[in-house]
Amino acid sequence: MQTLKVGIIGTGDIAPAYLRGCAPFREVAIVACADILADKARAFAASWGIEALTVDGLLARPDIAIVINATVPAAHAAVSAQILAAGKHAYSEKPLAQNRAEARPLLQAAAAAGLRLGCAPDAFLGGGNQTARQALDAGRIGEPVAATAFLMSRGPESWHPNPDIFYQRGGGPLLDMGPYFLTSLVHLLGPVARVSAAARRSFPQRIAGSAAHRGRAIAVEVNTHVAGTLEFVGGAIATLITSFDVWGHHLPALELHGSAGSLALEKPNMFTGAARLLPAGASEWQALPFSHSIEMGRGAGVAEMALALQRGRPQRASGELAFHVLDVMQALEESAAAGRHIAVESRVERPQPLPAGLAAGALE
Repeated sequence: MQTLKVGIIGTGDIAPAYLRGCAPFREVAIVACADILADKARAFAASWGIEALTVDGLLARPDIAIVINATVPAAHAAVSAQILAAGKHAYSEKPLAQNRAEARPLLQAAAAAGLRLGCAPDAFLGGGNQTARQALDAGRIGEPVAATAFLMSRGPESWHPNPDIFYQRGGGPLLDMGPYFLTSLVHLLGPVARVSAAARRSFPQRIAGSAAHRGRAIAVEVNTHVAGTLEFVGGAIATLITSFDVWGHHLPALELHGSAGSLALEKPNMFTGAARLLPAGASEWQALPFSHSIEMGRGAGVAEMALALQRGRPQRASGELAFHVLDVMQALEESAAAGRHIAVESRVERPQPLPAGLAAGALE
């Protein structure tokens, strides 16, 4: 198995998670970084023991096979297009793009060039999501009937060092946090066929709270509360709420309900969230032992893409999966604006589950 060299463009808040997350996997090694702010790239490179390059310099390096796109959401499509045009396999931070029109050319460009396009989130590869998938595939809740998914918070402006992006085009609770919950749901239940939604932009501005920005007003350009209903091709119906307008709640993160029981997944946006089962007729939930390692982090999807590339098979955190999730999110926004159901035209296969019992740092 060859270790593929990886570069990363964008050295902001999410970049360290990729350095940490890729480190346990022998399939990949991050060797260089780039940023439009050269000083920022040099400081990041020094702290992680890698090389700082310009974006053009990184894309020109012949030994770099994969480039992680860790830029801000508004730049995802353009930077991924640059990566593919340079003949590199691209792995984007979520969302894949701001809309379908930006995302489709990426899929087309990757296919035309014989390149891989991958995308976060990859938390569905973690122990909690994989344990839930194993229980579901084993029939422990019978036929899935319904699901609920709730991401309810007051928003990140009170603590985040760069809060503006969450309230600008390409941000908001749906595009920022929705990919975690929707990717988990598609991984578990398959593709979505139709959606309906209501949404609102509850407050015209937010007040930053971090030390660097405390007291500064942030204009809100996106919906900050989106409530939707998703109808899956397989027949299950899910309720999804993503909100930056909630002070507190008692709602579960993600639950699936079937003909023979219910399944709960804590923190589907994390690699470590535990799964619990309530069989039909039981009065108490049972904690499910992890069937898969929880010693994973962001970057597992990059390593799995590198392995899939060398094995000649589809990767799990694929561009097609990310496009379907984006398609669903845009359809939810369109439904809220139009006041009617919106059909989701894209389809994607459920990603294959990881083999159970793998050691930490192993993907096969």
